[in-house]
Amino acid sequence: MADLMDIIKGRRSIRKYQDKEIPEESLNQILESVRWAPSWTNSQCWEVIIVKDPGIKEQLQGTLIKNPSSKAMVQAPVVLVICGKLGSSGYYKEQVTTKFGDWFMFDLGIATQNICLTASALGLGTVIVGLLDHNKAKEILGVPDDYEVVTMIPLGYPAKEPEAPKRREISEFAHYDKF
Repeated sequence: MADLMDIIKGRRSIRKYQDKEIPEESLNQILESVRWAPSWTNSQCWEVIIVKDPGIKEQLQGTLIKNPSSKAMVQAPVVLVICGKLGSSGYYKEQVTTKFGDWFMFDLGIATQNICLTASALGLGTVIVGLLDHNKAKEILGVPDDYEVVTMIPLGYPAKEPEAPKRREISEFAHYDKF
């Protein structure tokens, strides 16, 4: 595996994929990275639906709203659908404990980052798709009421590698002691 900072700097949003299957071992490594993601009080509030069926991928593509990743949904050999359990992360004795309410989005963000970085380290590409009709996707996939579909991640071998987007300098966002 490459150096972590190289993986972080090299990860890109990939929207075009090769027609090449993902080895089960690679998929399992990616799922293992989710397993070890940190979460609020170890709630592990995520569920991952692995979609390989072309018909289901096509239905999921239909949930996208003016999304540049639309073709990637059917072109990628796998789409990982990340779901979050409501009322578990950020809660203590069924009472919300944070200013921001349910913490599942934060925990799923960490799990999603683990997916993307692990995939990149394995030579695979991802794009995080969040602009969609979440309720329609939930219905298509039979997700229970106490869970939400949060994001879909097409996964596959990149057909091309885009250039890195411009990044702010550290001095533009880092603040010491006070904002």
